[in-house]
Amino acid sequence: MNIFGAMYDKTMQWSKHRFAAFWLSFVSFIEAIFFPIPPDVMLIPMSMSKPQSAIKFASYAAIASAIGGVIGYSLGYYAFDFVKYYIELWGYQGQWHKAVSWFEEWGVLVVFIAGFSPIPYKIFTICAGVMQMAFLPFLITALISRAARFLLVAKLAAWGGEKFSAKLRQSIEIIGWSSVGLAIVVYLILS
Repeated sequence: MNIFGAMYDKTMQWSKHRFAAFWLSFVSFIEAIFFPIPPDVMLIPMSMSKPQSAIKFASYAAIASAIGGVIGYSLGYYAFDFVKYYIELWGYQGQWHKAVSWFEEWGVLVVFIAGFSPIPYKIFTICAGVMQMAFLPFLITALISRAARFLLVAKLAAWGGEKFSAKLRQSIEIIGWSSVGLAIVVYLILS
């Protein structure tokens, strides 16, 4: 079944759309609050299709993510009972407890690490608010870590460019189905 190829082609088509930068920024913003899909799925194809704009795209994503982080922080600070319901609903309890223990142990350094972590960023932004982390260090660290991550991703994708895009397209079904299989195995192990 070849579904990932069609999805890849559509994503590459959307990455060249005139409003792609807006949607990248929007996804980066909402991902720091509640959205489950990281902005990398847009940033990578956009940077591959327009390598000369990769730094600009990464900057948009970083700024929007930091602003979304402020909203996530505020939700944790002012509305944790509301947020707790969704943490449980979406099955993030284990990740939540891990984030809390990291905050207790390392403080603001966790926000920097979170910018690169596979644990959803929204967990850390909300947790920073719940833990009542000092706001200015949170904001500065969030901006630096997200900028570093998105710049790294964008520059690597731009470096590969259209040649990498063509090679990736050839292997996308194997990569896609392997990712699904890995996700199922991880889910079964962690359940």
